[in-house]
Amino acid sequence: MSYLTGLKNRQTNAASAFVDEQLKVGRVGFPLSQLMTATGLKVDAAKAQLRRLGPRVVRIPPASPFFLIVSPEHLAAGGPPVEWWLDDYFAWLRHPYYLALQSAASSLGSNPQSIQVTQVMTDAPRRPIELGRLKIVFFVKRRIARTPTQQLPNAFAPTRLSTPAATAFDLVRYAPRIGGIGRACETLRPLLSQISRPGLRAVLDAEDETTSAQRLGFLLEKAGQSKLADLVAAWLSDRRQPVIPLVPTPVGRPEAAVSSRWRVLDNSGEFNP
Repeated sequence: MSYLTGLKNRQTNAASAFVDEQLKVGRVGFPLSQLMTATGLKVDAAKAQLRRLGPRVVRIPPASPFFLIVSPEHLAAGGPPVEWWLDDYFAWLRHPYYLALQSAASSLGSNPQSIQVTQVMTDAPRRPIELGRLKIVFFVKRRIARTPTQQLPNAFAPTRLSTPAATAFDLVRYAPRIGGIGRACETLRPLLSQISRPGLRAVLDAEDETTSAQRLGFLLEKAGQSKLADLVAAWLSDRRQPVIPLVPTPVGRPEAAVSSRWRVLDNSGEFNP
């Protein structure tokens, strides 16, 4: 084989070789720019080679220059598990993120009801991602950098998720978007044993949202978590607390009594005597 023929073959198979190398180091997601830098391919040639790999490589929709490597066992799902590539994807986007809400709770052992989507918190609106059976929905938190997070334990790849206390706070704050306060409570209860007083205090200071803290304190008290509820009450003691409904909608039980401690009107019907 001549030098020019060998060079041509190497260029022709550059994307395939790059994909193999990524798998060897445990990476299943990459931006087009990384492929181009590693192989010297121009943009059109790089895209053409990726297309020739067929279902082995898929693009994050809609038309994103970020690609996923799909092993045979993940073909039916449409792509590798979200936790395997989420960190790389957001590093490429240059935006913060963490696995949130019911997805975070599930990773922490709370699985009262399985959900069919992955819930991710970030700092700016983003369209949902649908790839085969994989679906990611995004929630926005402007001060996301302040939320306490941790690494997903025993993960294939680094993945950030909210701490148990931060997950509990988010479940209450975003309850209307995840099925209502009843669903939030159902997910919250199995997490209670993992919430420490220092962890809860750190979340209250970081989020600094009085109304969400009022609702969380009310629910902690209803769940029999007196020590955690007392901590929330102490944190609220020097703050102005408006009377608020447990469910922030105009429907429910407006005749319900207001909790004097939390100044929360239980219009949910979840805690009927």
